[in-house]
Amino acid sequence: MNESQVVSASRQWVEEVVVGYNLCPFAKRELVKNRVRFVVSEAENEDELLQALQSELQRLEDEPDVETTLLIHPGVLQDFFAYNEFLDAADALLSYLELEGVFQVASFHPDYQFAGTDAGAAENYTNRSPYPMLHLLREASLESAIDNYPDVDGIPDRNIALMNELGAEKMRTILKRCTDAKT
Repeated sequence: MNESQVVSASRQWVEEVVVGYNLCPFAKRELVKNRVRFVVSEAENEDELLQALQSELQRLEDEPDVETTLLIHPGVLQDFFAYNEFLDAADALLSYLELEGVFQVASFHPDYQFAGTDAGAAENYTNRSPYPMLHLLREASLESAIDNYPDVDGIPDRNIALMNELGAEKMRTILKRCTDAKT
């Protein structure tokens, strides 16, 4: 798949799943305002991905008009458990760059699995995406959104209930449709 197809699939997933099912009540506004940066990394190993992550964090620092970045990396960390371990390196990079409290890294992966759940459980689809990706968020914006949202603590439970209601098969079909999206 080429870069435009990866972006197209990821954007469709954000529009259809994240915004469409209101999994993140803060996403729609930024998507509509075109303040979400979709970038595909050509990284083929974890070191290259860390370099790409550092570059994107710097870009977010330098470009206040970009609210959030989805750093999509289809060429590395296809295995969810390796991906999950990599998140520690991503957090360590934030610390090293003295960007803790400035940015936060959220995680999405095609095989995302919450601890203590079955791999096929519908609730895992709250964080399943067409490709492995790192979501770079501005802490101040996130805190502001949380402060102005009436029931932020209820979001995860609501999302899990919704995924369980929709079912794993339906979500698998939707995710496949996004992955198969053409530009």
